[in-house]
Amino acid sequence: MMKRKKAPEGGASWMDTYGDMVTLLLCFFVLLYSISSVDEVKWKALVKSLNAGDEQEIAEMVIEKSKETVANNGEDEKYKEDMNFDELYKLLKQSVKEIGIEDQAEVSKGDGFTFISFRDKIFFDGDSSYLKKEGEKVLDAFAKVLKKVSSHVEEIQVIGHTSQGDPNTPNNVRIDRTLSALRSMEVTVYLQEKNVISPDKLVSVSYGQFRPIASVKTKDGRAKNRRVEILITENNAVAKNLEQYYEEVYKEK
Repeated sequence: MMKRKKAPEGGASWMDTYGDMVTLLLCFFVLLYSISSVDEVKWKALVKSLNAGDEQEIAEMVIEKSKETVANNGEDEKYKEDMNFDELYKLLKQSVKEIGIEDQAEVSKGDGFTFISFRDKIFFDGDSSYLKKEGEKVLDAFAKVLKKVSSHVEEIQVIGHTSQGDPNTPNNVRIDRTLSALRSMEVTVYLQEKNVISPDKLVSVSYGQFRPIASVKTKDGRAKNRRVEILITENNAVAKNLEQYYEEVYKEK
């Protein structure tokens, strides 16, 4: 009986090598896609190119995407480098305008500090200390700004205030102190959870009804007194007490 001739070995080995290469390329681009933002149209074209084996088109797309990434990173780094404490005031003012709370929040600045005063109704209802969703959105916008200049910030104080309800009778001491403290704490904790700055630079302070900025005899005056303030001081700024900051912030109000 005649022996069958063995088929020559290795005849299609180049196909195996090519298949492995294409598989590795596909894995590589899937990885890129998972860690970056890719235009849908370009991604579909990329997959089509892989199927078609058009190495030239693949190479061109990789180069184009790399150039875009480098350019964007360059812009981001430039933006970060340009941020300094002096720009904080302008950015916060811009945020107030964009959110549409000009009548409920005031941003002031002085030598080495920026100061924000919020009417309490932005964050809280009535005698509540639960942070409202609307208040969270405001703090989210401010947190983004604060993060950009955090390296230039010495300390962020969150200061809670109430108002004497009856012009002739002081508030209940326990309720008054507790409410202002809880409100200050709620805002402080929220900012800390947003990682705006190192926690040891975040301070919660409360004064109850004892730091009024307006008369308690009028409804509008009492509304102004019920507030949450955020005092942001610059690195190496001259230390001042609260009354000194108030003289600069509220002197024209």
